[in-house]
Amino acid sequence: MSRGVYNFSSGPAMLPEPVLERVRSELTDLDGSGMSIVEISHRSSAFEEIAHRTESTLRRVLSIPEDYRVLFMQGGASLQFSAVPLNLAPPGSTVDYLVTGHWSSRAAREAARYCSVNVAADGGPLKYRAIPDPADWSPTSDAAYLAYAANETIDGVEFPFVPPTDAALVADMSSTILSRPIDVSRFGLIFFGAQKNLGPAGLTIVVVRDDLVGGARPETPTLLDYAEVARSGSMLNTPPTFSWYVAGLVLEWIEAQGGLTAIGTRNRRKGELLYGAIDGSRLYRNDIDSRHRSWTNVTFRLTDPALEERFLVEAAQAGLVNLKGHRSIGGLRASIYNAMPAEGVETLVEFMTDFERRVLHDADAEATS
Repeated sequence: MSRGVYNFSSGPAMLPEPVLERVRSELTDLDGSGMSIVEISHRSSAFEEIAHRTESTLRRVLSIPEDYRVLFMQGGASLQFSAVPLNLAPPGSTVDYLVTGHWSSRAAREAARYCSVNVAADGGPLKYRAIPDPADWSPTSDAAYLAYAANETIDGVEFPFVPPTDAALVADMSSTILSRPIDVSRFGLIFFGAQKNLGPAGLTIVVVRDDLVGGARPETPTLLDYAEVARSGSMLNTPPTFSWYVAGLVLEWIEAQGGLTAIGTRNRRKGELLYGAIDGSRLYRNDIDSRHRSWTNVTFRLTDPALEERFLVEAAQAGLVNLKGHRSIGGLRASIYNAMPAEGVETLVEFMTDFERRVLHDADAEATS
């Protein structure tokens, strides 16, 4: 814990320390240019090299097939809630959405501004604590696409499988991308904000199959038209150059860790350790179906909610910060993305165990007094 805290924020999230150290070393002078990365032109040869290298590394790390475009965009994943239907849903078409929490619900509502939306599955009756059984889904036979959020960061529920569909599959992978290997070829389109596992906020990446590019609706803004973005090399306007640069460094760090197989093994072990501590306690609980628990956003509550503020204060004093749950549902949440070292999760578990021991000791003492 060389920086003094372990940051469990859901995003913007912590970055690998070696990446931050390199950014610091290059911040005032990039490759001997005498200029900072935040000063150089996106049209310069120096940035063109950064852009090319970042895309090449992303393609290599994710094993992206050649017939997919990689688009570097802005506006966060939320802007893709509009861009996807504008590019993939012709006028008069119907699209399918799997609603399993906050973000997929927002995406479906936004898509309904442009086309007919069929909610093929709704986790609401399950209180967004589980993924509905595919046998109970009601997809449209000729849907332009099926969209879902692979992981709901607020609720802490995640798909343990790739949804079956004959339509083009669209996935919001903002909080799961690069956390373990995926088969990109199973998807028509994947989009993700950078601020979880890839870099600072400001950059959004779209990985889209070639046959889904070029059919944007007439009213699509130029900056959201995938064909126009691809044609310009993702430089229709000034891109978020700093975020793009840092994303490239993070991708190099991932490769240095052994790639996504090694990253996935480490992430799985971190989750098992934290969920094990919750399940084995008398004080903490996780309400998500154990089959559908998030790898990256571990939500939990205390059996006595009145203790949660004390927990947060004492955790911060112990160097464990940003553990408060989302304001819409409360509780607690530990986001354990790639950059969170195993030592951070171990330290959190040690604190949780000690906190529980002290709370239960006080309760027992009060009961016998």
